[in-house]
Amino acid sequence: MIKTKELTKYYGKNARGIIGVSMDIKEGEIFGFIGPNGAGKSTCVRTLLNFIFPTSGQAEVMGLDIIKDSVEIRRNVGYVPAEVHYYKNMIVEDFLKYSTDFYTDDYEERLFDLAKKLELDLSRKVGDLSSGNKKKVAIVLALVYQPKLLIFDEPTLGLDPLIQSVFFDLLEKEKERGATIFFSSHVLSDVQKICDRVGIIKEGKLIKVENIEDIMKTRAKNVRIQSDDFDLEENEQIVDLRKIKDSYHFTYKGKISDLLKKIQPYKIEDISITEPTLEEIFMHYYNKEDKQ
Repeated sequence: MIKTKELTKYYGKNARGIIGVSMDIKEGEIFGFIGPNGAGKSTCVRTLLNFIFPTSGQAEVMGLDIIKDSVEIRRNVGYVPAEVHYYKNMIVEDFLKYSTDFYTDDYEERLFDLAKKLELDLSRKVGDLSSGNKKKVAIVLALVYQPKLLIFDEPTLGLDPLIQSVFFDLLEKEKERGATIFFSSHVLSDVQKICDRVGIIKEGKLIKVENIEDIMKTRAKNVRIQSDDFDLEENEQIVDLRKIKDSYHFTYKGKISDLLKKIQPYKIEDISITEPTLEEIFMHYYNKEDKQ
């Protein structure tokens, strides 16, 4: 559904966008495109949709050239941008109906159904909406036509947790329908919920494509333990062990059930086990790439 070969975009002579991105996204899969802010995710998305022109390289979407066939591509793609900017003075309902009128089929029933599920107030002006509610408008527009391909750029930004859950349920239904989803995000937990494979981008370069199961196997946890008699030492599973005031902090690479067995003999006053940041989780990928 999406195929790129050495896709590159520079802004001017020295401002890097993306460099030599080559990937092949299969029909019917949910592909996560992940990396920290500024890594080149939005540049790649905007290039695929021909909002900006590539400096070099090639790309096809649904077998169509992203430059020559951009109009046909957009007819079959649902897109949610990272930042939503629509007609500020239009009522939400009027704007959505106006947008769906460009298509010959009747989408009004589905439009109202999606708006209800996402708790979108249709009576307000677009310009009066919060960033999260503007994002809901974009999600409705992307999903209402039931396109073959969905491209999302930071789609959960601004959404509250309950609406995020509804959103992920909607995406699961789209996958069951056979849609392909390109999910660009810097929020790893979002990617873990729904993606089949992930592409890791760093400083404009795609450094790794992995199955989500393999990513989960290599993931570590940040652990904080408050204890007076804790005396475990660093090993292959417990790394970066340090004491800060009355608590011990370390990164744990292993099964949590094994960790709980290890600490059972100690008197634990408090414990927290959290996911590391995206940068921490993929640091070994980044470091490995730097060494090559």
